[in-house]
Amino acid sequence: MMNRRSFVKTVSGGLAGASLAGLAPLGTARAVPPSDQIRVGVIGVGSRGKWVMRHMLRVPGVRIGALCDVYEPRFAEGREITGEATPVYTDYRAMLDAEARNLDAVLVASPLYVHDEHVIASLDSGLHVYGEKSMAYSLEGCNAILRAVERSGRRFQIGHQYRYAPWTQEAIRRIRAGEIGEVTHVFGYWHRNNNWRRPVPDPNDPALERLINWRMYLDYSRGLLAELGSHHIDIANWAFNELPVAALGTGSLLYYDDGREVYDNVQVTFEYPSGRRMLFSSLLGNHHAGYQIWIYGTGGSIQITLQDATLYQEPWRENSAVPADLPREGVTTTATLGAQGDMPYRGPGYRLEVEDRSADEVAIEAFFTALRNDERPVADERVGWGSAIPVAFGHQAIRAHTRIDFGEHVRAANLEAIYGDA
Repeated sequence: MMNRRSFVKTVSGGLAGASLAGLAPLGTARAVPPSDQIRVGVIGVGSRGKWVMRHMLRVPGVRIGALCDVYEPRFAEGREITGEATPVYTDYRAMLDAEARNLDAVLVASPLYVHDEHVIASLDSGLHVYGEKSMAYSLEGCNAILRAVERSGRRFQIGHQYRYAPWTQEAIRRIRAGEIGEVTHVFGYWHRNNNWRRPVPDPNDPALERLINWRMYLDYSRGLLAELGSHHIDIANWAFNELPVAALGTGSLLYYDDGREVYDNVQVTFEYPSGRRMLFSSLLGNHHAGYQIWIYGTGGSIQITLQDATLYQEPWRENSAVPADLPREGVTTTATLGAQGDMPYRGPGYRLEVEDRSADEVAIEAFFTALRNDERPVADERVGWGSAIPVAFGHQAIRAHTRIDFGEHVRAANLEAIYGDA
């Protein structure tokens, strides 16, 4: 049985691809022979569910065998994607009872507050699961999923597709090779300029509003940190090779006075045992920074975006001063440039050359490869736990505008304590 230290290191640090081949097998998961068709049931046919379905159907040998959603208008949209009269259900239990024997896996893309319920029921029905992030709404839900994976012997992959992105994997490889020195900080941004709402057919129906825009309400959602920041936390855990133990958060309703409960801007700092820090910011009122992850080391920095990664060397490297012909805007003084009129300049950087494939494409293909080869997914339940716990406590810190120490839960993260006697 894996001890606590091994569990925490595996959650935070596993590299993708061949370097993960040595991970211990999990239970007695059923292998899916390469010649067999893989049939997937879908719980949650909203925007994300439909997006993932499309990618799944591009993988040879994959079919969607059943659809489940509490909002019936989504059935037609789902069947349009599958191209056939796929069986539909409004109750996930009815779907699993009727279809489990005909399915191999389930995509769980339902709202966050029911992730654990849907994931656990699918695992207990003998099915592998691709579960969207964040893994669960609460610490208890995350731990229950870990127990269910162990109990069922099935595979679970969390929807952290950016862990599979070729440019992210190459960035981590460069970090492990020491190319940016000792990694000390990660700054993550996901800034947008929209209201984060989905259209509601009848705006005067409060129940329908909460059903479609569940992300806006605290009973169902952990807000921007869960829906966006969980990706950044996952990459920070990977870069640092450890898990955070405390969060200092804040946020507010600044842009939108429309009945939503979750904040429209959040800022949180995560503290790691080594003294490293990860800072995350999300705005809905300005798009300039967009999606970025900056990984800072003593010898350089790596910028990760939705499309690529770029490595910058520190100013003491050769050719790092500001070029003489660099256009400057605004007022320039010796206070900003120094007595000699020069200042550090990061230069154009070096774009990491990798295979041109989308993160979703690689992640979803990897899920089915793991099933066919009876392998543990790269972003397994332990990786999901490692980002979901900071989300849960980080959200509490944001709402209370305070610092919360959750190190006791991370320190207790061993298979005996979490899996129990199930």
